[in-house]
Amino acid sequence: MAFVVSSGRLAVTGAGVLPSFAPMPLPAAPWEYEAIWRTQPQVRTVIGFIARNVAQLGIHVFRRLSDTDRERLVDHPLAVLLDAPLPGMTQYRFVERMVSDLALYDNAYAIKLKLDGRVRLLPVPPTLIRPHGGNWVAPDHYETPGGREFGVDQVVHVHGYAPETLTYGSSPIEALRELLLESTEAAKQRAAMWRGGARLTGVLTRPSEAPEWGLKEKQRFREMWRTFSAGGGAEGGTPILEDGMTYVPVGFNPEQAQYIEARKLTREEVSAAYFIPPPLIGILDHATYSNIKEQHTHLYQDTLGPWLVMLEQEIGAQILPDLPDSSGVYAEFNIAAKLRGSFEEQAVAASTATGGPWMTRNEIRARNNLPAVEGGDELIVPMNVTAGGLASPRDTAPEPDPFPKARGLALAKSARPADLGTAATEQQALEAALVRLTERAGRALLTAAGAKADGMPDLLQLWASGHEDRVAQMTALLADHGFRMAQVGAWEVLSVWNEQAEGWSAEAMLAWVMAAAATHAEQHEEAGRKAVAQVQAEGGEDWREALKSAASTWVSTAGMRAVTAGTGLRGFGGCDAAGVSGLKQKIWRTGGPNPRPSHKAQNGERVALDDVFSNGLRWPGDGRGEAKELAGCHCTLDYAKEG
Repeated sequence: MAFVVSSGRLAVTGAGVLPSFAPMPLPAAPWEYEAIWRTQPQVRTVIGFIARNVAQLGIHVFRRLSDTDRERLVDHPLAVLLDAPLPGMTQYRFVERMVSDLALYDNAYAIKLKLDGRVRLLPVPPTLIRPHGGNWVAPDHYETPGGREFGVDQVVHVHGYAPETLTYGSSPIEALRELLLESTEAAKQRAAMWRGGARLTGVLTRPSEAPEWGLKEKQRFREMWRTFSAGGGAEGGTPILEDGMTYVPVGFNPEQAQYIEARKLTREEVSAAYFIPPPLIGILDHATYSNIKEQHTHLYQDTLGPWLVMLEQEIGAQILPDLPDSSGVYAEFNIAAKLRGSFEEQAVAASTATGGPWMTRNEIRARNNLPAVEGGDELIVPMNVTAGGLASPRDTAPEPDPFPKARGLALAKSARPADLGTAATEQQALEAALVRLTERAGRALLTAAGAKADGMPDLLQLWASGHEDRVAQMTALLADHGFRMAQVGAWEVLSVWNEQAEGWSAEAMLAWVMAAAATHAEQHEEAGRKAVAQVQAEGGEDWREALKSAASTWVSTAGMRAVTAGTGLRGFGGCDAAGVSGLKQKIWRTGGPNPRPSHKAQNGERVALDDVFSNGLRWPGDGRGEAKELAGCHCTLDYAKEG
């Protein structure tokens, strides 16, 4: 069963698409797969998604020097050929063409040409070339519609799997034929329903006890209704229903006709045939930031990974042997650029890998396509591993126990930073910085939405496109100011109980501060996303004003978020310093304007340093507490050596 195009409509025939080994004339009209690609938007969306994401990666050429070292080749004939397969053709266009042909036909062809003494690659549509002769293992040659024959060594033929042969692939479209045909027929039926039934939007009913109308009354009401209904009711004013008449709507709306659900189902089935997670192609029913981030990684590992490996190996098998100086040379898609984490994640991973006793600098440089450096083959053993017996330079981070404390850095003296302000000034600086960053992010969203065509764009998609950058910036900002707030809280205790700061180190708090900053950044980001999602759900012609209001609301929550974060980090710093200073008790002090009743009631409450207060918090702003106990809290703690 197959699709053909006749008078602009899809129909079913018994003809196949892929040629057999017997001589068969190529069709004069485009093949069926081309018609499906042109007329089925879901197929075009999925294939375009795969081709564009592969093409934009770029291909690098390397020579392997050893198991741990390699060099990038930019002037090698393979690199030059892939950069410009034909005069005027870019690498992006060439790869996009080959991947699109593979996705649609499961076959992609390119003819090797000799131009100006160099090998060139001419991509050929699968409708214009085919394997011919030979047997199920290999064809004898390739032929084109004009009868031109090309030897097997003159053609680059990349194909997938077919059960009956090793010489060509079987398109995924074959498995989607019935579904696509059903979708087409359903679309025709819905269109016919709207053409034939949409005009009847409702009926007028008149009570049986209403007085009988004569011919004159009927004619008068008919003319009034015709005047109103002309132009959809826009020109006739307000109709007047007499004698208890009512208007009863009839017919179907798009939701009742399941038009949207049907289109979505087709896209989901097509994406499943190509092994693409639905959220990546715009089906966001069950999408969250966390699973979209994971699926972005899966895209280049599980979805596109097999495509990339196949193309890399085909380049090595079919193109590289025709070029000089090919020993140890291979091509590789630049997937590393897409899989790299945020700057903070890369910095943590690199410091652990190069600072720990299990990987050298040259090994990590080789993984990042960088040349070896002199002296880079020696392991670097950090001082804390030698002195403290720790297994990793990051073991100084606090373990996830009920109470974080400073660990392992017993210093004789730790000086207070000269530029550290008071609690009030540092809190004000944190609030101002987070508000400015939130305002800037809101303006960027409004600008991106306003730059789109008329009509409301997909606001959640615009929001998601800047998610990683916003969270990274907010995390860095909160970590910077939060580290200062934690030190302020610590020195409020140290200046009273431990002026020489013996046994205390600010660096021991850094890992906890970074984790808290990341949590607050994600929570603040989620608050903004919910505001945008509400605008998306409500829609309407005034969506721009609604989006401005949502951005303004998000900015107003930034100040509250900064207060919550600052209070929590200040409280953590004080408890950390109290622990190393030998203090045993902590006392809750209610503060700030309009404190909540629960905090007001526990003013003066005293518990052990490692214990929690009656509201479940270890200190004011403790991130483990419920939101109702944290937002806008200005409370503080006092400490004592004995109960």
